[in-house]
Amino acid sequence: MPQGAVAGDAPPPVTFVPARPSTFAFAGELTQGGWIKGTVPAGTRTLALAGQPIAFAPDGSFFAAFDRDAPATSALVATLRSGEQVVRQLSIAPRAWQIERVNIARRENGPTEAFLALRRPELARIEAARTRVTDAAGWRQDFVYPVKARISGRFGSQRVYRGEPGAYHSGLDLAGGAGTTFVAPADGVVVLAAQSPFTLEGNLLMIDHGMGLNSAFLHCSQILVREGEHVRQGQPIGRIGATGRATGPHLHWSVKWNDARIDPILLTGPMK
Repeated sequence: MPQGAVAGDAPPPVTFVPARPSTFAFAGELTQGGWIKGTVPAGTRTLALAGQPIAFAPDGSFFAAFDRDAPATSALVATLRSGEQVVRQLSIAPRAWQIERVNIARRENGPTEAFLALRRPELARIEAARTRVTDAAGWRQDFVYPVKARISGRFGSQRVYRGEPGAYHSGLDLAGGAGTTFVAPADGVVVLAAQSPFTLEGNLLMIDHGMGLNSAFLHCSQILVREGEHVRQGQPIGRIGATGRATGPHLHWSVKWNDARIDPILLTGPMK
């Protein structure tokens, strides 16, 4: 009997932590502009999607997404500490995008040097914000809409000018009234809060949700948070406006995971 123990004492409790399975487990939206969340096989050393390394949490959880123009298949590969690889071929369903074909030529005039002089530092700030690594864990949550409002522009919609595609719409437009408050769709860290309007985005707010997932909110009339601030899901973070290149008050909400653009509706589900 151990020293100090009394006959009849119950043994100390033992907590059993089940091992992760030897295969992937995940769920989500396996479609263009969609995403998955899951866990890696036990003993995973590195993880990659379509040949690109991706991060996973110490508990084995991960988030991954598929660009608007993602191909029909993509390989999810875990390399184990033993050197063995676990491969899961993912089938990515195509989407029927809202395409408008117009019988006019696309504008050929490129940006002026004066515009580019303003734009280059803005793009550098956006890129730096997207590559910041924070301790945010909003990627684990079910996202909510930043504001309940009429959807006036959908992700992925595109114009084709006499057979030549224009840029597709990279986010979701929510037509709330000017000055309407919007909230954080998930926990995160503010990585960009423009103190003066950007040429296109206007007053731009960006939030990192962790694991390479981030949200951008364009055309704000006011930003209510500051860079470096941790925000909680549902916390007021800004007000809707028409700053930058906008034809009227609305919130343009875009979501990106690494280089892949995601359809926000696939994170939130239909608006109720």
